[in-house]
Amino acid sequence: MIIHVKNKQTLKIDDFYFKCCVGKNGISRKKIEGDKKTPKGTFKLGNLYFRKSRINRPITNLKKVIIRKNMAWCDDSNNLRYNKLTKISKKYSHEKLFREDNKYDLLIPIKYNFYKPRKKLGSCIFIHLTNNYKPTAGCVALKKKDFLIMLKLINKNSKIIIY
Repeated sequence: MIIHVKNKQTLKIDDFYFKCCVGKNGISRKKIEGDKKTPKGTFKLGNLYFRKSRINRPITNLKKVIIRKNMAWCDDSNNLRYNKLTKISKKYSHEKLFREDNKYDLLIPIKYNFYKPRKKLGSCIFIHLTNNYKPTAGCVALKKKDFLIMLKLINKNSKIIIY
């Protein structure tokens, strides 16, 4: 199953259309760290990460990973862990996955700049939740009910195409 992000506000899977939001500065092939752009291209997806305390075990064919309080995603391009799951540390910059808001109650990493990541090309690009469709820092975001439907439609071989 292919996920299509057709424009700044439409995500399509098969015959299902969902409202979504993307990076504040749009979609670009020339993504760099911190530019608030969503990367353009075709990408594999990672595992599903979820907050067990807020979300019942979701129905999906993706591998499920419970988000723990010490989990983070490294956004420090000078670190060997750049654009990878890691633990919270004062030694490098990172994005905490266990948040006060509900944004990361469900998230799937988009494997952009993932294999042999190149410095400053961008990290922490996820499909995650939104309450208000405000533009993201570069991710793709959906309402919870739509995310849960999407999870039933995709599998470990699914890809996302961002136009």
